Amino acid sequence: MILEMTTIHRRDRESSPSGDESLLSVEQQQEDIPLLRGGSNSNLSPSSLRYRGQVALNELTDDTHYDDFHTIDWVRDRNRERFRQKALQRDVRSGGIAAKIWKHVDASSGWLVVLLVGMATGFAAGVIDIGTVWMSDLKEGVCLDNFYFSKEACCFQSNETSYDVEHCSEWSTWSELFLHTGEGTHATVVNYFCYVLWSVVFGTLCVWLVRTFAPYACGSGIPEVKTILSGFVIHGYLGVRTLFIKSLTIMMAVAAGLSLGKEGPLVHVACCCGNIFARIHSKYRRNEAKKREILSAASAAGVSVAFGAPIGGVLFSLEEVSYYFPHKTMWRSFFSALVAAFVLQYMHPYQTDHLVMFYANYDSPWHLFELVPFLVLGVFGGLFGAAFIHANLWWCKLRKTTRLGKFPIIEVFAVTLLTAVIAYPNQYTRMGASELIAVLVKSCSASDSSILCAYNQSVTLNVNNKYSIYYDEVALSGVMKSLWLLTLAMVFKGFITVFTFGLKVPAGLFIPSMAVGACIGRIIGIGMQQLAWRYKDTGFFLYFCPTSVGCIEPGLYAMVGAAAALGGVTRMTVSLVVIMFELTGGLQYIVPLMVAIMTSKWIGDGLSRGGIYDGHIILNGYPFLDSKDEFEHITLACDVMRPRRNDAPLTTISRSGTTIGDIRQILASTDFKGFPVVLDSETQLLEGYIDRQEVSNATERALKVQGINEESMVYFSAKPPRNQQPGQPDQVSLHHALDSSPFQLSEQTPMETVVEMFRKIGLRQALVVRNGRLLGIITKKDVLKHVDQMSHVDVDAQILH
Repeated sequence: MILEMTTIHRRDRESSPSGDESLLSVEQQQEDIPLLRGGSNSNLSPSSLRYRGQVALNELTDDTHYDDFHTIDWVRDRNRERFRQKALQRDVRSGGIAAKIWKHVDASSGWLVVLLVGMATGFAAGVIDIGTVWMSDLKEGVCLDNFYFSKEACCFQSNETSYDVEHCSEWSTWSELFLHTGEGTHATVVNYFCYVLWSVVFGTLCVWLVRTFAPYACGSGIPEVKTILSGFVIHGYLGVRTLFIKSLTIMMAVAAGLSLGKEGPLVHVACCCGNIFARIHSKYRRNEAKKREILSAASAAGVSVAFGAPIGGVLFSLEEVSYYFPHKTMWRSFFSALVAAFVLQYMHPYQTDHLVMFYANYDSPWHLFELVPFLVLGVFGGLFGAAFIHANLWWCKLRKTTRLGKFPIIEVFAVTLLTAVIAYPNQYTRMGASELIAVLVKSCSASDSSILCAYNQSVTLNVNNKYSIYYDEVALSGVMKSLWLLTLAMVFKGFITVFTFGLKVPAGLFIPSMAVGACIGRIIGIGMQQLAWRYKDTGFFLYFCPTSVGCIEPGLYAMVGAAAALGGVTRMTVSLVVIMFELTGGLQYIVPLMVAIMTSKWIGDGLSRGGIYDGHIILNGYPFLDSKDEFEHITLACDVMRPRRNDAPLTTISRSGTTIGDIRQILASTDFKGFPVVLDSETQLLEGYIDRQEVSNATERALKVQGINEESMVYFSAKPPRNQQPGQPDQVSLHHALDSSPFQLSEQTPMETVVEMFRKIGLRQALVVRNGRLLGIITKKDVLKHVDQMSHVDVDAQILH
C-alpha cells in the first residue's frame, strides 16, 4: 500500500478530509448488521464472527463522539436515526407487548423532554427575575424586617393603609440606616457611595465567578447557540456548571448597573436545560442532530420567558437561531415555550398579571399621519444599529488583539465603576434598563406624579360631589426637564453599551438596545404630542384628532422606537414584530411596529452586513454558513477543492493490499477525520469514504481477537475474499465502517450549488470526482473560507478573471 500524505494548515486540517459519512444502505442495515446496539445479538463478541479465516467486525456503534470544536455530520446522524427506527419496528414485529410499549415510550420521549425543558426554563427565569430585582434594590437600601425582600415586596407586606413604593416606612435607604435621615447633602453622598460600592462589588464578583468556574458563562450566548445549532460542537458550553454560574452571575451583572440585559442570556440558560434533559433518552444523548431539535425548542422557551412571548419565541427560534427546524420541532418548540411561560406566570416574579416588567397597553388608536414619525424612528433604529455594530466589533477586535483582553477583571471593574459614577445623578440611567423601558412606554394618567407626566391639571367637582383630576396636554417644566434627562440617558446608554457588550460577564443586548430606542421614541412622541396640542384648532389636526386630548400617545412612540433600535442591532423582522405585539397586547399597533422594524432593517442592511450576532460569529471564527446569505460569485468546485496545485496528494486507503498496520500508521501520522477509499493508488477510482473514528475502533477491536495482528489484511467488500493463502493471519472486514455512497461532485459544479448543498443537506465534506476517479475533497471549512474570501472580491472583477 502506498501511504500518501497531505500537508495543509492546521486550521484546515481539523476538518479537511474529516467527513464522518458512515452511511449504510437500508439493505445493509437489515441484512448485514446483526450487532446493532440494542438488537437481539448485541452481546456477541467479534471473535464469534470468525469465518474461514476472516473476522467481520460489523458492530457499528450508534454513540458517535465528536471532538471539541468540530462539526457534526448531519447526514450520518439522520441516517442513524432512521436505522434506529427501523430496528425498533423490527423489534415490534418480532416482539411482544413490551416492545410495543417501548415504541410508544420512544415516540413520546421528545414531548417529555421539551416538557421538562420548559418547566426548568420557567423556574430558572423566575429565580433570575426575583434575584435580579432584590440585588438591584440592594444598591438603594434594605428592607429592615426582611432583608431578603425587594423594595416592592417589602412595601407590599407592610401594614400601611396605602401602598406606595416611593414612600414606605418598611424600606430604609442607606442614608436613613446610617444617618437616620434621607434628606440633605450628607444623605445624598452616602446613597451615592453605597450605590457605587454595591455596583462594583456585584460586577467584580460576577466576573471572578465566571473566570474561575465557568468561562463559557460570559457573553450573551446567542452567537454560540446559533453556531451549535448549525452543527458545531463546543463541549461544556451547555453544561451544568455553565447553567448554574450563568444563572447566578447574570443577576449580579444586571444588579451591578451595567448596560446589559438578562433576556439574551436566558436563551443560553434554556439551551443548557435542553442539553441536560436531552441526556434522559439515548436517541438524543447519542445523536447530535436529534439533540439539536431539543435545543431549538429550548431557545424558543428562553425567548418566551424573556419577553412573555411564547409565539414570538417560536418564531425567534425559527428565524434567528435554528439551522434545522422540521415541522415537529415547531410544535414541540411551541409546547416548551407555553410551559415555560406558564411556570413563570405561576411564580409571579413581578407581582403583576403580566410576565414581563415593561408590559404596556394603550387605548387610543394611532393615526395615518403618524406613519411619518414612525418611519423616522425606523431610520434612527437602522442608523443606530449599524453604528453600534461597527463600534462594538471594533472594540471587541481590539480587546482580542491587544493586552486589554488579558485583564478581564480589571476591565469589568473599570467599566462598572465608570457606569455607576455617571449613571447615579440621572434618574433615568440610575434605574435598570427594564425599569426605564417600563416608565417610558407607560401612558400618563392624572394621578401620575413623575416629571415625565408633568402636564397642566385641573380639578372639577362631579355630580357625586367627588373631585376628579383631569389634565390637558400642555407640557410643564417637568416634562421639558425629562426631555433633557432622556437625551443624556440615550447618549450615555448607547455609548457605554459599546464597551459593555463583550465583557467577560453574562451580557444581553436586547434590553439596552430597546432602552436607547425607547428614549428617542418618547422624545419624539412628546414632541408630536405638543405639536398636535399647539395646532389643535387647525383643519389637519381637527380632522384626525377632534377631541384634541389623547390624540398622540408618547408611550406608543417609545415602544416603536424600542422595536426599531432592537431591529437595527439584531436585524430581526417577523419574530420581533410578534414579540412586540405580545408585549403590548394590541393588535392595532402591528402596522406601526412593522413599518419601523422594516425601515430599520433596510437602513441597517444598507450600511452593514448582518446583525450583531452574525458579526460576533465572524469575529470569533465560528464555522457558520448563514442560510440568509446568497453566494453570487462564479467559481467552480475545482477552484476550492483540495489538494490544489503544488499540494501533496490526498491521504487515501486502498481497497486491496492494505493491512491493519498500514491503517494504524495512517491514523498515527495524520489527524484527518476521515479518508477516501480507492480501488488502488494508481487508478484512484473511488470506492467509498471511511470515518476515522469507525476505522480506529474497528482496528482496535480486531487486534484483541486471537489470530489478528498488524499483518492482517483488511477488506471492504460485503463478502470475504477467497484468495487467502494458508498460514496468513486472519483477514478483517471493514465493510460496515465504509460509506460506499459518499456525496460526490463534478469538478465543474458551480460553487453556488456546492454552498447550497452544504447549507441545506448539512454536509461535512464532498468528494470531487471525474469519471469515477478521485480528484479532491471539499470540506465545510473550505467552503467557509471561500465564501469569506469571495465576499471581499468584486463580482465584476471576478467575472473578468
